[in-house]
Amino acid sequence: MQIPKQTSETFETLSKGQFICSNSSSDSTRRLYDLIDEYYDDLHEYFQGINFILERGDEYFYFSRAESKVDLERKIEAAFKWIDILDFLKTFDNSFGSGFRFTPSDILVKLNIDAELKTKLDGLKKHGGGKERYDEIIEKVLDLLTKDNFIEIENIISNTYKALASFDYLENLVMAINIPEEVKNEIPE
Repeated sequence: MQIPKQTSETFETLSKGQFICSNSSSDSTRRLYDLIDEYYDDLHEYFQGINFILERGDEYFYFSRAESKVDLERKIEAAFKWIDILDFLKTFDNSFGSGFRFTPSDILVKLNIDAELKTKLDGLKKHGGGKERYDEIIEKVLDLLTKDNFIEIENIISNTYKALASFDYLENLVMAINIPEEVKNEIPE
Protein backbone atom coordinates (compact mmCIF):
# COMPACT_ATOMS: atom_id res chain seq x y z
CA MET A 1 0.00 0.00 0.00
CA GLN A 2 1.42 3.37 -1.03
CA ILE A 3 0.18 6.37 0.96
CA PRO A 4 1.08 9.91 -0.19
CA LYS A 5 2.56 12.40 2.29
CA GLN A 6 -0.49 14.67 1.89
CA THR A 7 -2.75 12.05 3.51
CA SER A 8 -3.05 14.08 6.73
CA GLU A 9 -4.17 17.16 4.75
CA THR A 10 -6.69 14.98 2.92
CA PHE A 11 -7.97 13.59 6.23
CA GLU A 12 -8.24 17.07 7.80
CA THR A 13 -10.42 18.30 4.96
CA LEU A 14 -12.63 15.25 4.49
CA SER A 15 -13.11 14.48 8.19
CA LYS A 16 -14.78 17.89 8.61
CA GLY A 17 -17.49 16.73 6.21
CA GLN A 18 -16.12 18.75 3.32
CA PHE A 19 -15.53 17.70 -0.27
CA ILE A 20 -12.41 17.77 -2.39
CA CYS A 21 -13.48 18.83 -5.89
CA SER A 22 -11.73 18.78 -9.23
CA ASN A 23 -13.15 22.17 -10.25
CA SER A 24 -12.13 24.13 -7.15
CA SER A 25 -10.45 27.47 -7.78
CA SER A 26 -7.87 26.54 -5.13
CA ASP A 27 -4.71 25.05 -6.62
CA SER A 28 -4.03 23.07 -3.45
CA THR A 29 -7.53 21.52 -3.50
CA ARG A 30 -7.17 20.55 -7.17
CA ARG A 31 -3.75 19.00 -6.39
CA LEU A 32 -5.30 17.03 -3.52
CA TYR A 33 -8.06 15.85 -5.86
CA ASP A 34 -5.48 14.62 -8.40
CA LEU A 35 -3.49 12.91 -5.65
CA ILE A 36 -6.55 11.11 -4.24
CA ASP A 37 -7.55 10.11 -7.75
CA GLU A 38 -4.10 8.61 -8.36
CA TYR A 39 -3.91 6.74 -5.03
CA TYR A 40 -7.63 6.09 -4.56
CA ASP A 41 -7.45 2.33 -3.91
CA ASP A 42 -4.64 2.64 -1.36
CA LEU A 43 -6.27 5.60 0.39
CA HIS A 44 -9.65 3.86 0.43
CA GLU A 45 -8.09 0.87 2.18
CA TYR A 46 -6.07 3.08 4.56
CA PHE A 47 -9.03 5.20 5.69
CA GLN A 48 -11.27 2.16 6.01
CA GLY A 49 -8.88 0.95 8.71
CA ILE A 50 -9.89 3.95 10.85
CA ASN A 51 -13.64 3.64 10.10
CA PHE A 52 -13.83 6.27 7.37
CA ILE A 53 -15.01 5.28 3.92
CA LEU A 54 -13.43 7.29 1.11
CA GLU A 55 -16.16 7.80 -1.46
CA ARG A 56 -15.73 8.84 -5.08
CA GLY A 57 -18.37 11.03 -6.70
CA ASP A 58 -18.42 12.58 -10.14
CA GLU A 59 -15.30 14.78 -9.89
CA TYR A 60 -15.29 14.93 -6.06
CA PHE A 61 -14.32 12.87 -3.01
CA TYR A 62 -15.83 12.72 0.48
CA PHE A 63 -15.94 10.54 3.61
CA SER A 64 -18.87 8.46 4.76
CA ARG A 65 -19.24 6.31 7.87
CA ALA A 66 -21.53 3.66 9.24
CA GLU A 67 -24.13 5.56 11.27
CA SER A 68 -26.12 4.86 14.41
CA LYS A 69 -29.88 5.48 14.49
CA VAL A 70 -29.44 8.84 16.26
CA ASP A 71 -26.95 9.98 13.62
CA LEU A 72 -29.33 8.87 10.86
CA GLU A 73 -32.13 10.98 12.30
CA ARG A 74 -29.81 14.01 12.42
CA LYS A 75 -28.80 13.35 8.83
CA ILE A 76 -32.44 13.14 7.75
CA GLU A 77 -33.03 16.58 9.29
CA ALA A 78 -30.00 17.89 7.38
CA ALA A 79 -31.32 16.29 4.19
CA PHE A 80 -34.59 18.23 4.55
CA LYS A 81 -32.56 21.44 4.76
CA TRP A 82 -30.55 20.58 1.64
CA ILE A 83 -33.70 19.60 -0.27
CA ASP A 84 -35.22 23.01 0.50
CA ILE A 85 -32.02 24.81 -0.54
CA LEU A 86 -31.65 22.76 -3.73
CA ASP A 87 -35.30 23.42 -4.61
CA PHE A 88 -34.71 27.16 -4.14
CA LEU A 89 -31.55 27.18 -6.29
CA LYS A 90 -33.18 25.14 -9.09
CA THR A 91 -36.13 27.54 -9.03
CA PHE A 92 -33.68 30.44 -9.32
CA ASP A 93 -32.09 28.79 -12.37
CA ASN A 94 -32.93 25.28 -13.56
CA SER A 95 -29.38 24.86 -14.91
CA PHE A 96 -27.86 25.50 -11.47
CA GLY A 97 -25.22 22.80 -11.01
CA SER A 98 -21.50 22.11 -11.09
CA GLY A 99 -19.66 25.03 -12.68
CA PHE A 100 -22.64 27.44 -12.50
CA ARG A 101 -21.60 31.02 -11.71
CA PHE A 102 -23.82 33.59 -9.99
CA THR A 103 -23.91 36.52 -7.60
CA PRO A 104 -26.26 37.13 -4.67
CA SER A 105 -27.54 40.20 -6.53
CA ASP A 106 -28.59 37.92 -9.44
CA ILE A 107 -30.85 36.10 -6.99
CA LEU A 108 -32.22 39.34 -5.52
CA VAL A 109 -33.05 40.67 -9.00
CA LYS A 110 -34.94 37.48 -9.89
CA LEU A 111 -36.84 37.67 -6.57
CA ASN A 112 -38.46 40.89 -7.78
CA ILE A 113 -40.05 39.18 -10.79
CA ASP A 114 -40.59 35.59 -9.62
CA ALA A 115 -43.24 35.02 -6.95
CA GLU A 116 -42.47 31.29 -6.72
CA LEU A 117 -38.81 32.03 -5.96
CA LYS A 118 -39.88 34.49 -3.26
CA THR A 119 -42.16 31.84 -1.70
CA LYS A 120 -39.33 29.32 -1.66
CA LEU A 121 -36.98 31.87 -0.07
CA ASP A 122 -39.61 32.52 2.61
CA GLY A 123 -39.49 28.77 3.28
CA LEU A 124 -35.74 29.02 3.85
CA LYS A 125 -36.17 31.41 6.77
CA LYS A 126 -36.13 28.39 9.08
CA HIS A 127 -32.57 27.65 7.87
CA GLY A 128 -31.56 31.31 7.88
CA GLY A 129 -30.71 31.55 11.56
CA GLY A 130 -33.55 33.96 12.40
CA LYS A 131 -32.82 36.30 9.49
CA GLU A 132 -35.82 38.14 8.06
CA ARG A 133 -34.55 40.27 5.16
CA TYR A 134 -34.15 38.47 1.84
CA ASP A 135 -30.53 39.54 1.38
CA GLU A 136 -29.68 38.20 4.87
CA ILE A 137 -31.38 34.85 4.21
CA ILE A 138 -29.56 34.51 0.88
CA GLU A 139 -26.26 35.36 2.59
CA LYS A 140 -26.90 32.71 5.28
CA VAL A 141 -27.79 30.06 2.67
CA LEU A 142 -24.66 30.89 0.66
CA ASP A 143 -22.60 30.68 3.86
CA LEU A 144 -24.02 27.19 4.53
CA LEU A 145 -23.25 26.09 0.97
CA THR A 146 -19.73 27.55 1.17
CA LYS A 147 -19.02 26.04 4.60
CA ASP A 148 -20.05 22.59 3.37
CA ASN A 149 -17.97 23.05 0.22
CA PHE A 150 -20.79 22.94 -2.35
CA ILE A 151 -19.98 26.42 -3.68
CA GLU A 152 -17.04 28.78 -3.35
CA ILE A 153 -16.46 32.45 -3.89
CA GLU A 154 -14.64 32.78 -7.17
CA ASN A 155 -14.22 36.56 -7.32
CA ILE A 156 -14.33 38.60 -4.12
CA ILE A 157 -14.55 41.93 -5.96
CA SER A 158 -17.63 41.05 -8.02
CA ASN A 159 -18.95 38.70 -5.28
CA THR A 160 -19.23 35.88 -7.84
CA TYR A 161 -19.75 32.32 -6.64
CA LYS A 162 -19.18 29.05 -8.48
CA ALA A 163 -20.95 25.76 -7.80
CA LEU A 164 -18.38 23.01 -7.24
CA ALA A 165 -18.48 19.44 -8.52
CA SER A 166 -19.67 18.38 -5.06
CA PHE A 167 -22.99 20.11 -5.83
CA ASP A 168 -23.83 16.92 -7.74
CA TYR A 169 -23.90 15.19 -4.34
CA LEU A 170 -26.93 17.31 -3.36
CA GLU A 171 -28.66 16.58 -6.65
CA ASN A 172 -27.94 12.85 -6.30
CA LEU A 173 -29.23 12.93 -2.72
CA VAL A 174 -32.59 14.23 -3.88
CA MET A 175 -32.73 11.92 -6.89
CA ALA A 176 -32.07 8.93 -4.60
CA ILE A 177 -35.29 9.58 -2.67
CA ASN A 178 -37.85 7.12 -3.91
CA ILE A 179 -41.45 7.34 -2.78
CA PRO A 180 -43.52 4.33 -3.91
CA GLU A 181 -46.80 5.10 -5.73
CA GLU A 182 -48.97 3.52 -3.01
CA VAL A 183 -47.41 5.81 -0.37
CA LYS A 184 -47.64 9.07 -2.37
CA ASN A 185 -51.35 9.49 -1.58
CA GLU A 186 -50.66 9.15 2.17
CA ILE A 187 -48.18 12.03 2.36
CA PRO A 188 -49.80 15.27 3.60
CA GLU A 189 -49.19 18.32 1.40
